[in-house]
Amino acid sequence: MLSTVSSNVVLSKARAMFGKRLTDEDYDELLNCRTVADAASYLKSNTAYGTVLAGVNESDIHRGQLETLLRRKFITDSAALARYEITVGEYFSNYFIRRLEVGEILHAVLLMEEGSSDEYVFYMPAYLTHHTHINLKLLSKLKNYDDLLAALSHTPYYAILKPFRPENGGQIEYSKIENSLYGYIYSLFFLIIKKHTKGETEKQLLDIFNSFIDLINYAHIIRLKTAYAASPDVIKSYIFPYGTVKKRYMNEMIEAKSEPDVRRIMGGTSLGKRVLKINYFYASEVAHSMNFKTCRHYIRFSTHPSVVMVSYVLLLEAEIRDIITIVEGIRYKLTPGEIRKMLVIINYRKGSD
Repeated sequence: MLSTVSSNVVLSKARAMFGKRLTDEDYDELLNCRTVADAASYLKSNTAYGTVLAGVNESDIHRGQLETLLRRKFITDSAALARYEITVGEYFSNYFIRRLEVGEILHAVLLMEEGSSDEYVFYMPAYLTHHTHINLKLLSKLKNYDDLLAALSHTPYYAILKPFRPENGGQIEYSKIENSLYGYIYSLFFLIIKKHTKGETEKQLLDIFNSFIDLINYAHIIRLKTAYAASPDVIKSYIFPYGTVKKRYMNEMIEAKSEPDVRRIMGGTSLGKRVLKINYFYASEVAHSMNFKTCRHYIRFSTHPSVVMVSYVLLLEAEIRDIITIVEGIRYKLTPGEIRKMLVIINYRKGSD
């Protein structure tokens, strides 16, 4: 386990970074921005994101560049916490590094799909590059899927992604790639919990992830049924084999004919009775809002460094997701009210910050 000194550093550092989160006033100001440049300027001058936006001419920035810089904030903060575990040989640093790798891979694939691989700029602090599996320089030069596989050869990701190699110049199945990579990350996380934690640390980490994955599975079922009219067999291929919802309920939701039926079945579970009272715009928001509430509780009250580390990273991820949603809404000229409906944190923070 972490040494006492490292434990105290992780707890204090994570909570200090959490103290610099966006306020309700920040959200209101961002929602009232008229352009992406306005949003970038506000973040640069008034929030903790100023460190990653320093030196940037925000008047010329576009949505893709801003998202890349926001991702750098996620990488920097995650790495700052993981560094303390690396120094004492702990295990959750491995999870953070693999999670960062998956983010880099998915970002590179999206740019490759758009024909914009030249816009990929990898960023990982020097002390983490010695621990990463992937060749980040090769990842920045992707022209096709074979290049992707070559960049990931001799890593666990090669075997995961090889089955999705498109034939005869076919379209890349991004959603399947994303689901498979996150499946790998979740399996790694649960393995670490099982092998290297016990007591309250294990209980709290499982509390964070089991409910989140149950609700992600619930969102997958609804999205695949309503948006793609997917068959039960296709839906099953997207379900993560974790969580606490009984298999019987999961199978009933997969076989259900409509979204109201899925919601009714989920509402009959102990988890559903707790969380489906929330009004939401998209089903996936339920998972992220539940995760936000759980992690906000643990970052404040847990005394276990691994729990606080994980909570901070997931809270930061939620905040960055909200910022990107705001930027996308501004780009497509949605009203502040329309954008607000799609946000997680501002809608479910109850004035206790």
